[in-house]
Amino acid sequence: MKLTSINTLRRTELRRAAFAVLQTEGVAGATLEKVAAHAGASKGIVLHYFKNKQELFEHAMREANKELAEDVAARLKKARTASERIEAIIAGNFDGRFFKPPMAHAWLQLCAEVPRDPQLARIQRVIHARMHSNLSNALRELVESDRVQPIALSISAFIDGLWLRLGLGTQTLVPEEAEALVQQFARALIDTGKPGRPGN
Repeated sequence: MKLTSINTLRRTELRRAAFAVLQTEGVAGATLEKVAAHAGASKGIVLHYFKNKQELFEHAMREANKELAEDVAARLKKARTASERIEAIIAGNFDGRFFKPPMAHAWLQLCAEVPRDPQLARIQRVIHARMHSNLSNALRELVESDRVQPIALSISAFIDGLWLRLGLGTQTLVPEEAEALVQQFARALIDTGKPGRPGN
């Protein structure tokens, strides 16, 4: 195996270890030593690949979102209609591998650092922009043009809201229940935005 491939695998392993530690320790308690121990490495190895804790957690955020984004992309490839694409986006965001309390808690921990960390803020903007673009592209085939942006924003905000409640422990929802709520909400919004509806 080439050295570059080993480096890539090691960095991925450390990013995943960092996100796993975040789920149990939070940002304040997630030290480089704990990440190293989780990965079966030394702190020196961690610092060889990432210059500090901040950079490591930035990459951990990318790694966590990468898996969810790949799941959504795979679902979109199977969708044949605009309605199925909307359903695929929502379903991917509530896949049971991702929509669980520890994962939501870690996501909130990272989001809490966004106002103080320009790089994390940029990553979060990319995440939101991707979802908004995916939703908007499908909605253009389903609703009046002036309804595309507000409906896309409403759906993405509802998704974020359920993740927030799960992460805070204020809402007990299994993935299937959460998905069903957003799917129903999206269908209702799309119905009101269809061409020919009163007020359009």
